[in-house]
Parts: sequence; structure tokens; C-alpha cells
Amino acid sequence: MSNVSLTTAIPMLLKAVPRSRNFEAVLLIWVAGIHAFALAQVQLAVLQKMSWDMLFYWAPPAITAAIVHYVLRKHAVGADGLMLPLAYLLNGLGIAMIYRLDLAELARGGIETYADRQVWLTCFAMIVAAAVVRLVPNHLVLRRYPYLAGAMAVFLLMLPAAPVIGKTINGATLWIGIGELSFQPGEVAKILLAIFFAGYLVSKKDTLSEIGSRLLFMKVPRAKDLGPILLFWAASLGVLVLQRDLGTSILYFGLFLVMIYTATGRAFYVGAGLTMMVTGALVASRVFDYVGRRFDAWLDPFAAENYNAAGGSYQLVQALFGMANGDVIGTGLGGGFPQLIPLAESDFILAAIGEELGLAGFFAVLAIYLLLVYRGLRIANSHPDDFSRLLSIGLSFVIGLQLFVVASGVMGLLPMTGLTTPFMAAGGSSLVANWVIVALLLRISDSSFKRVEA
Repeated sequence: MSNVSLTTAIPMLLKAVPRSRNFEAVLLIWVAGIHAFALAQVQLAVLQKMSWDMLFYWAPPAITAAIVHYVLRKHAVGADGLMLPLAYLLNGLGIAMIYRLDLAELARGGIETYADRQVWLTCFAMIVAAAVVRLVPNHLVLRRYPYLAGAMAVFLLMLPAAPVIGKTINGATLWIGIGELSFQPGEVAKILLAIFFAGYLVSKKDTLSEIGSRLLFMKVPRAKDLGPILLFWAASLGVLVLQRDLGTSILYFGLFLVMIYTATGRAFYVGAGLTMMVTGALVASRVFDYVGRRFDAWLDPFAAENYNAAGGSYQLVQALFGMANGDVIGTGLGGGFPQLIPLAESDFILAAIGEELGLAGFFAVLAIYLLLVYRGLRIANSHPDDFSRLLSIGLSFVIGLQLFVVASGVMGLLPMTGLTTPFMAAGGSSLVANWVIVALLLRISDSSFKRVEA
């Protein structure tokens, strides 16, 4: 009797708890182990001993990740089983590296540290992600408010220019703040723009893809249909001019190009958009000194006038030397000198990873990001409706483009832009925004599972 009951209960249990959630739980335990190992290695290498302080940098993120898993198990049982562990892995590696940089800063008498703050910001970002999964029962509700999302995005983009609350840090006017608290509204704006583009392009895709006059071998859209691409080209240049931020400008316009190409399938928009983007960047490099300095530092970083200039190539050169010191397998966590790279905890955290984990570790981290983006694109491919597909592609592309621009800048393949490395770099605005992106993708993937089940 007991054997029959057990035989009957096991299939019922497996049906009640899908394997994706069980698989996710196993991966979270494994990722928590990697995070603990990284922190232990940092302490042993830098402090020559292990202390209970390590628990502060390990336990809160691990517990919060378990809470997010519980919310998914209760309210999004069919959500993708890899995205949460992948995001937690990147976040945990970032905390370990920032903690390692803090120990080096304290050893040389510094007082400014970031790891403690990063731990609590990580927990807050994860809780926000769990709240999004819980409070957004169906992502299709976002389709009703594309213009509201677009208006809010524009408002947030303009907010740093407001008097009193606007703040300029490292030459870029991207923050708002009161006292010691600061926030980068552009990080939330990129999510709202993805929602706006998805809703707008779904309703206008036929007009943008089919109507127009033929010029040579291609069909050119009507002038009024070219309005959106011209508008967002002008808006991206506006961000570049008013906020002095090249990276955010590239991100916004690149997001629009990818989504309009996905919606229409017309290469014309990509060709015209890239032409305008390159033209705008070249003109900006000649008109605006701060853009020109970045181009000069990129083209000839070892020139004395660029290396010694304020905001010049010193940071990039130190990053290149550090990654060269790491060679193939790295110096090991705590064994290198990433503290010699300015802003290694934020803009150049990938260079710190490259030095201490080597070329192999650097490529492993890139592979984790690529897998995360792939899961987002896979979610897009599983949906038949255009809004879900466009929104998933847009949100995935935001992470992918940020990584591409940051990694290329760190390796000297592109000029430095000021974008942050998703999940790893120190900073609360970026962490919250990227965890919200993961939450929305998880919600979209859950709706795909429910459609299949139905």
C-alpha cells in the first residue's frame, strides 16, 4: 500500500513542481557556492585568513535570491529556469570583485568603499524584481500604455537637467539627487523606451514596412513615416549634447534600430540609422571637446598628450596593462593589482576581472552574459504575438548592447562611453534596472509556458 502511494505521489509532485523550478533551485545552490568560494579566495589572498565578515557579503544576496525563487515558484511557475541563476552569478562575482578592491583600498589607507553598499543594493534590486513578477500578472497589460511609457521615458531623460536636483558626476549630467542619495533616471528610461517601441511598432509596422516610393533598388518610406527614426536620432544627439553622455546616446538609438528592424524586416532602417549614428558621432567628435578627447584617447592611447590629459587614456592604458598581467589564467582573485585602475569597481570592473581571472575567466564571464541574452531571445522566439516578441528582444538587446560597448571599450576596440557593466558594476540605478529587465523576461516566459499548457 505504501509503495503504491509513493509511486502515485512522485509523479503528482513532479507535475505540481515543474522541473525548471527544481533545476533553478539546484543552480542557485551551485551559484551560491561559487559566490562563497570567490569571497573566501579573496580573503585568503589579501588578508591571509578567513573571517566571519565573509557572511555579510554572501548571506543577504543568497537569501534574497531564494526569495525571488520562491516568488517564481508560487506566481510564475513556468518562467525560464536559467535567467535567475545567471543574473545572480554575475551579481555575486561583481560583489566579490568589489570586495576585493575595497580590501586593497583599506590596505593603503583609503576610506571610500563600495562592497557593503553593493550588497544591500543587490538585495533591494532583487526584491524589486520579485515585486514586478508578483504585481504584473500579465505583461500584455503594458501594451495598453505605449505612449504613457514613452512620455515617462522622455520626462526621466530630461529630469537630470532640472535645477537643484540635477547632478553632474565625472562630466556627465545623468543623475538626480538630494543630499547623499542619487539616482540615474536614464536606467529606468531604457525599460520604458523598450515598452514604448514595442507598442508603437506593433501598431505601425505595416505602414513602416510596406508603404513608400521606390528609389533605385529599394522602397523608401514616406517622409512622415521616417519621422520616428529622425526623432530618435535627434533625441539621442540631444542626450549627447545636453547630458554629455556618449554611451547612453548609443544605447537609446541602437535599441530603436534593432526593434524597428525586427518589426519591419527592412534593412533600409538599419542602413539609414547606422549612417546617421556614425555621422552624428563624427560630427560630435569635432564639435564637442569631451567627445573629441575620448576619440583621441581611443585612437592613440599611448601618446603622452592623451595619457597625461585630464579624462585622457590613463585609465584605459592601466586597464590594458592589468589584463596583460593576467595573461591566460589570471593572477587569481586577490593576486593582482586591479586597484591601480581608476574606477575599477564601476566602469572598468571587466578589466579587473580580466587581470585576476585571466583571458579564460574574462571569456567565461562574457559567455555567461551571452547565455543570458540568448535566453531572452529564446523567450522572444517562443511567443507568436508581436508585442511579446518585440519587448523580449528589446529588453535582451539592452543588456547585450551594454555589454558589447563596455567590453569593447575596456579592450580598446571602441571609445569609452561611460556605460556600466550589467549586474557587476557598482551602482544602484543600473542594478535595479537590470533586475527589472530580468523580472519582465521571466514574466513573459511564464506567459509562454501557460499558452503551451493551455
